[in-house]
Amino acid sequence: MVLLSISIALLTGLLMTRIFKRFHLPAVTAYLISGVLVGPYFLGRIGVDGLGFNSAEQIEHLSLISEVALGFIAFSIGNEFRLEELKKTGKQATVIGIFQALAATLFVDGALLVVHLIMPDKLTLPQLLTLGAIATATAPAATLMVVREYKAKGPLTSLLLPIVALDDAVGLIVFAVCFGISKTLVSGEVDLISIIVNPLIEIVLSLILGAIMGWLLTQLEKLFNSKTNRLNMTIAFVFLTVALSMLDFHIGRVHIGFSSLLVCMMLGTVFCNLCPLSHDLMGASDKWTSPLFALFFVISGAELELSVFLDGAIVIIGIVYILFRCFGKYLGTAVSAKATKCSPNICKYLGITLFPQAGVALGMCATAMQLGEQGNLIRNITLFAVLIYELFGPVMTREALKAAGDIKAKTEDVLNRRQEMLEEAKNREHTHYGQHSNKK
Repeated sequence: MVLLSISIALLTGLLMTRIFKRFHLPAVTAYLISGVLVGPYFLGRIGVDGLGFNSAEQIEHLSLISEVALGFIAFSIGNEFRLEELKKTGKQATVIGIFQALAATLFVDGALLVVHLIMPDKLTLPQLLTLGAIATATAPAATLMVVREYKAKGPLTSLLLPIVALDDAVGLIVFAVCFGISKTLVSGEVDLISIIVNPLIEIVLSLILGAIMGWLLTQLEKLFNSKTNRLNMTIAFVFLTVALSMLDFHIGRVHIGFSSLLVCMMLGTVFCNLCPLSHDLMGASDKWTSPLFALFFVISGAELELSVFLDGAIVIIGIVYILFRCFGKYLGTAVSAKATKCSPNICKYLGITLFPQAGVALGMCATAMQLGEQGNLIRNITLFAVLIYELFGPVMTREALKAAGDIKAKTEDVLNRRQEMLEEAKNREHTHYGQHSNKK
């Protein structure tokens, strides 16, 4: 029945893209909406096994698919860190990536502090600090899908993908510090290991593991001459890297863990800089992962909990969180982009492309559940925000890329050629049926 549910979910998503294309909406949005439709709040309510996902537990069983998809997404983003490109945009991407993440945290913290003063019984200091830290995270998956779907290419796109990748590292540090302070406020015990040591260890070990795996992949690719075997090796290595990044254990009070996004991103970065065939192999890998990404977004849509709309306080706090995170991302990006002498189009539109939020933020709010009852509010507000960001974020990202000139409108010549090809195909089809009828 699990296989039936997956196949129906994927087919629903693909068919939904045909409907959404009429309204000029991105495929990502179609996949997310179809996920909501096959999720526990619509088809799942019927209770027929295989027709949809009947419960959140059924969706959780598919978490491995999401982990693998995120691994391939991070691997693809690593391809954007080629040294020849970093020499041109590395400084700008680093400054903007750090500044916009911190700006989002400060804006959200400031706005939620006002809400806390007005409604202290609804929102506590530990909760607002944690939500401010979660505000740093940007969704790499939705951004990458929009870039691929519309074949975006240009100065803004060249900066966008490295910034999204850097955002993960900055978010981990900010979240670890803020969440450590929040736990201290709740328990009254100061834990410097959780605040400083653990996040630094996670980032350093993730980068080291990814670099080692990238070097190994490059060496093993030399053993094969066939493109098919090289592609198989690449895909197998991403699977292996995702598996290794899921290792988690403690040495005393020190937590040894990895960020799968950082590990796979480093895998892609090292591989694309060391392997001369990386361009072709990553292009082939992108085609192989297309249905995996589609299924990932359908599952993501099914995970969205619509019940969060029933609590008025969550809606109010959620709206404040969404608006001020967007202000922080946009203004932080605009100011830092101008300071690093980016073009006016980048200053104006780059911030909008950083609005989507999903996987990394959900991982952070899962950690926030350690705060006990206070973690429930954080989780619900994050779910509310993710629902809004994932439905509208891809559309805004597309429009920003289009306005910046990174998505080119199809020329009349291209459209005319397509129409001619369709007419030729129809004529051949009519000719074939005519000959077949004459033979009869």
